[in-house]
Amino acid sequence: MTFWGHLDVLRRVLFKIAAVIIMFAVVFFIFMPTIFDKVILAPCRGDFWLYEFFHNVTSAFPYLPQFDTDGFEVHLINIQLASQLFIHMSSSFWLAIVFSFPFILYFIWGFVKPALYDHEIRGVRRAFMFGNLMFFIGLAVGYFLVFPITLRFLAEYQLSELVPNQVSLDSYMNTFLSMIFIMGVVFEMPLLAWALGAIGLLRRDFFKRYRKHAIVILLIIAAIITPTSDPFTLMIVFLPLYMLYEASAFFVKPMRNETLNE
Repeated sequence: MTFWGHLDVLRRVLFKIAAVIIMFAVVFFIFMPTIFDKVILAPCRGDFWLYEFFHNVTSAFPYLPQFDTDGFEVHLINIQLASQLFIHMSSSFWLAIVFSFPFILYFIWGFVKPALYDHEIRGVRRAFMFGNLMFFIGLAVGYFLVFPITLRFLAEYQLSELVPNQVSLDSYMNTFLSMIFIMGVVFEMPLLAWALGAIGLLRRDFFKRYRKHAIVILLIIAAIITPTSDPFTLMIVFLPLYMLYEASAFFVKPMRNETLNE
């Protein structure tokens, strides 16, 4: 196939991707009021499942700081005239990107597959599937764990009682989207480690050599995400990050001498 032939195929792939995104965006735009109330704003209420889980756990262990869910509610305000319309549109678009992600990977896979050898096809197919799975797991961890903990702390933190917290809709959505998408990207770390190991830029002994350093750094990151005083909440965030580190080491193919040492 000529260069222009490849370009024409790529154009059709991009058209299919755009069509899928637009289709999902229209569907989410129609149902966004319900999704907004029951999903996006769910962490603003004390009956969110994570808050109730923490409450039940701390109630069972009296020596832990008690996690109270009664009376917690974050009231958002809108200070920009067109914010609600723009957020309605942008939220529909970002949700469309997320849920069309498997289709996007499928179309991209169909474009690059003819250029690969048989052994490369097997490896890249697994990488696409694994990357897709880890991205959604990261989104779930961001939504169900990291963002609610961060919201709970920041919404209740006050420098002075004379300054009440009034959270704007724009601020809430910026934090919501950024934290969840960041977690989705962070959970691609094992895939990145596998790719770097495949091209020889990363070795498994790197993870063993710097494991203690990684634990300290991950604890600091977890403490920044959950700046609370109880160790239970800290460990809830730290453990997924540490598991990612160990998973990254697992997916890096060891060198021959490393295998013999193990």
